[in-house]
Amino acid sequence: MSQDPHNEAEKKAPNKWNMGVIVGVVVAIATAVWVSNGGGGQNGSAGTGGFTPSPAIATALDEAAAGELAAFRATAKGEGYPEIKFVADTGESVGFDHFNGKVTLVNFWATWCGPCRAEMPALDALHAKYQDQGFQVATINLDVGEDGLDKAKAFMEEVGLKNLPLHADPTFEAFEVLKTRGTALGLPATLLIGPDGHEWGVLAGPAEWNSEDAHALIEAALALVNS
Repeated sequence: MSQDPHNEAEKKAPNKWNMGVIVGVVVAIATAVWVSNGGGGQNGSAGTGGFTPSPAIATALDEAAAGELAAFRATAKGEGYPEIKFVADTGESVGFDHFNGKVTLVNFWATWCGPCRAEMPALDALHAKYQDQGFQVATINLDVGEDGLDKAKAFMEEVGLKNLPLHADPTFEAFEVLKTRGTALGLPATLLIGPDGHEWGVLAGPAEWNSEDAHALIEAALALVNS
């Protein structure tokens, strides 16, 4: 027995209307989330210091990241981290603005992290090579507890690190910020910070920091400042 086409159309119409409502609700929710996150995937950080994304910086660093540094992600999207605090080598509580004025490679590490320990001599050499050119390596140790800093100092003396300043966060709260932001999940974690204190790029995991590839990346970053 054939169905009445008129009745069949009436059956389909409500389904079409319901689908429109569902799509509208999904779009509304997505828009609300997008606005609450700063409207551009920047976690609202573009407003800190008036910094805006710089595709030119991201492109230049992306082109320079190769070989040993192929895993480096050039971002320069406006991320600032005003909520991050740590203890500087001077003993005072500071944030990333402590590094303002220089291109800074911020490396989060701990003595219990094997890959962290392995790359520290290379970071020490990288700091020494470019420290007079507007660049620095800033290591932030994450050994928790009252003896955390002592462990870090003992390790640095043991392997003969003579150039790196030792900053620390025995509370681990600074790294929790990176995890919450989705910047890093494990150690070591390294951020390249511009002279204005905003993120230029990120590398998750270890790297050979005293290699020609690393030198090319750092020199590209310094060229952006000096151009």
